[in-house]
Amino acid sequence: MPTEPVMSREAVIAYLDEVFPQIHHGGPGPVVESVGPLTASLRLPYHERHLRPGGTISGPAMMALADLALYAAILASLGPVALAVTTNLSFNFMRKPAPRDLIGEARLMKLGRQLAVGEVLIRSAGEPDLVCHATGTYAIPPRRN
Repeated sequence: MPTEPVMSREAVIAYLDEVFPQIHHGGPGPVVESVGPLTASLRLPYHERHLRPGGTISGPAMMALADLALYAAILASLGPVALAVTTNLSFNFMRKPAPRDLIGEARLMKLGRQLAVGEVLIRSAGEPDLVCHATGTYAIPPRRN
């Protein structure tokens, strides 16, 4: 297991801003809070653009948070791999999120040459209970020499 990420938090943020500038359109998008060996933690700021009828954070907003958290963990572990793509995502919505920021904690369980498999635990900020548990697989493109 790697002891240090290949990309720092700041490098991951700069890379995401470069390749996904649209993430910030229409209000605040997910924020990379930290990266570590095979991990990343992201915060989704509570904002009306993420709400569904009834005033709770929507499933699609949580899905985007989980997908980006896994991608950030991959970037931190491998470096900038623009063409790593999601091949599978599965979600278990466990309870209604509180009306506050969401925290997504990603952990890669397998990081191979062709596939990365991980999970994301999503909680309302300051709350111990999960609001969502996600698992995902990414295809990693071959490295060019």
